[in-house]
Amino acid sequence: MFKSQKNLSGLLLVAILFFTGISASNAQKRKDVGLQLYSLRELLPKDVKGTLQKVSLAGYTQVELYGFSIKDQFWGLTPVELKKILEENHLKPISGHFNMTPYFKTGEQAELKAAIDAAKILGLKYVTIPWLNPDVRTSAGDYRTMAKRLNYAGQLCKNAGLKLAYHNHDFEFIKYGNETGMDILLKNTDKKLVNFEMDIYWVIRSGLQPYALFKANPGRFVMWHIKDMDKSDPTLNAEVGSGTINYKDIFKQAKLSGMKYFFVEHETNYKPDMIGSITQSCTFIKDQILR
Repeated sequence: MFKSQKNLSGLLLVAILFFTGISASNAQKRKDVGLQLYSLRELLPKDVKGTLQKVSLAGYTQVELYGFSIKDQFWGLTPVELKKILEENHLKPISGHFNMTPYFKTGEQAELKAAIDAAKILGLKYVTIPWLNPDVRTSAGDYRTMAKRLNYAGQLCKNAGLKLAYHNHDFEFIKYGNETGMDILLKNTDKKLVNFEMDIYWVIRSGLQPYALFKANPGRFVMWHIKDMDKSDPTLNAEVGSGTINYKDIFKQAKLSGMKYFFVEHETNYKPDMIGSITQSCTFIKDQILR
């Protein structure tokens, strides 16, 4: 009887440790690879079903959306219709890039509220701001205004059971006196309301290193965009693993960053083609980084 109890206890301990390890894992351990669908912007509007099927076949399990508008929704599909196609292809939508130009220019909230409604229907976790127009980011004061609007939008998202995130390019790293636009956004946004999605390529293209931002702002970069930098021309993208960015080392900083999800994104320079490029990136990530 005693031996049986001891063996049972040992098995229970192993099970507890095993399942604890699973629950504590992040995207890196789960083997999930996400794709920002903007990578396929020339294909997707023409054939949503066929393109999403190819995304799944390429090895992706998560996606980040783009392209929503009040008028056209998602390429003529309602959020309900798009959700069904994603489910059919076993693709989990995590985040969406939503155009908030009217909100950041004038404070007009129609697009913001429509984005939140669409995100709720799709089951997204994040409503992500992808871009600030040049005319709303000309000074440190502009960035402080943007920070206030991000906080307000973040509260609306929280009220709806969602989270807000901000995605960077390179212009956020222009200096205004002793601080950059990104510094201002990070310092003047509420950590409980505003998260950040780091586009690692654009950080490095700006002459910075992701680690410095992670160290100064631990836990705030909950999502990443990953694309490589062409070896011969840094203005061009490359498939992950084929360029100059050492993603193996950067992924070791995931805990410091607070990274929960990451998305491959190609903006330029597809070799041999769009589907071929995203497939190559996914294969490298699974074989060399998440193994």
